[in-house]
Amino acid sequence: MPKNKWDEQFQQNKYTYGKEVNKFIKSKCDLFPDNSNIACFAEGEGRNAVYLAKLGHDVTAYDLSSVGLEHASILAKENGVSIQTVEADLIDMELDRNKYDGGIMVFGHVHDANQKQFINNMIHAIKPGGYFIFEVYSKAQIDYDTGGPGLVDMLYDPKVILDIIRPHKCVHFYYGEAKRIEGYRHTGVGHVIQVVIQK
Repeated sequence: MPKNKWDEQFQQNKYTYGKEVNKFIKSKCDLFPDNSNIACFAEGEGRNAVYLAKLGHDVTAYDLSSVGLEHASILAKENGVSIQTVEADLIDMELDRNKYDGGIMVFGHVHDANQKQFINNMIHAIKPGGYFIFEVYSKAQIDYDTGGPGLVDMLYDPKVILDIIRPHKCVHFYYGEAKRIEGYRHTGVGHVIQVVIQK
């Protein structure tokens, strides 16, 4: 979805995906050492970034939507923490290499022609030895009415993901169903791919 559509989405429906951290991120973020410098990619309105900041991490949230990032900063203030925000198209913008101790991405969906570049760009920004944790909807999600972009070309093939992460240590990989109640856009059992790699 282009920037103007995301801005409109977040303007009309504040905290579209709720204010609570994604369950998968919550279950795996203890892999990050204390006081890590963490990038939250495709972060939207900041629910995961704020959670990690509350744990004591130094957090930078990246997103295409300036409106989403404004909401992220407001959410951080409400929770007594601060986060850095960067408005960025993670397909076109080349991130600084080896900058972050770790990174996360939750339901960042781009056209399948851009998925390899999108994910590798995020991985490149993480220091060697750092963890990258992400959850996305698989192509099987097209048969579920519980969230995601609704276009099969914007969903992920597990074989493609495995090929992208092959150079790195795979700590966790799951392909299957998971229940997600996150705001009003993720509303039940969906079909996901969950990944943890160590660079």
